[in-house]
Amino acid sequence: MKIDYLTPDNEILSELGRRLSRVRKQKGYTQQQLATEAGIGVATLRRIEGGQDSQLESWLKLLKAMDMTLSIDNLLPENFDSPRATALAANKRRRRHKPAAPGILWGDESS
Repeated sequence: MKIDYLTPDNEILSELGRRLSRVRKQKGYTQQQLATEAGIGVATLRRIEGGQDSQLESWLKLLKAMDMTLSIDNLLPENFDSPRATALAANKRRRRHKPAAPGILWGDESS
């Protein structure tokens, strides 16, 4: 399932829970093993995999326990290059460094 802006929160949580369960199984963890490794309760892991509301701290612990810290960094990158922000910055630079039109005297020119 592709998650986008229009996906309801409860469906996003359910999809993330399914993805977590799939990755856990692919890495060979039981729920008990992963919960112990992450330092959370098995009931918490079951709720997360079931798509019920969970705390971000629990997700962080789980991703760290599965050696998936890159996923954490990709969640909200340190440097986000927005095309709009880049265009606005370039526009500011152009305005700031625009030379005066030839032939205009401002009165502070040195002879």
